[in-house]
Amino acid sequence: MNRILVPIDGSASSANALATSLVWAKGMAGVQLHVLTVQQPIASGNVKRFISADTLNQYYEEEALKVLEPVREQLAGSGIDVQFQWRVGSIADTIVDYAKEADCEHIVMGTRGMGGFSNLLLGSIATKVLSLTHVPVTLVK
Repeated sequence: MNRILVPIDGSASSANALATSLVWAKGMAGVQLHVLTVQQPIASGNVKRFISADTLNQYYEEEALKVLEPVREQLAGSGIDVQFQWRVGSIADTIVDYAKEADCEHIVMGTRGMGGFSNLLLGSIATKVLSLTHVPVTLVK
């Protein structure tokens, strides 16, 4: 089975990566798409003293679902095997870790995400994923 990881964050670039993945998936047999969104941790040690772990987890889940639900609706009825996941952590590290965990054979991701700061030629997350992973990565504008 071909497992393709598509990290999404709600940006136009990640939407284009998903669209590209869909075209590929429809042209191949036995493809499983893994759609992943990663929430950056927002709580420092001091904040965690005042906000419960359950409250933080609920916040992360709500934010993740804001990104995943439109994609879930978009892919409904596509006939493609899709796994939807969300994680909390350093974005690039979490993408690479998930690719290993799910035994993904390819990562298709946008060149620029929703982050406020990015490199001039290529998004910093994409650059870090390229340097950390051992699976092929396709970057989509």
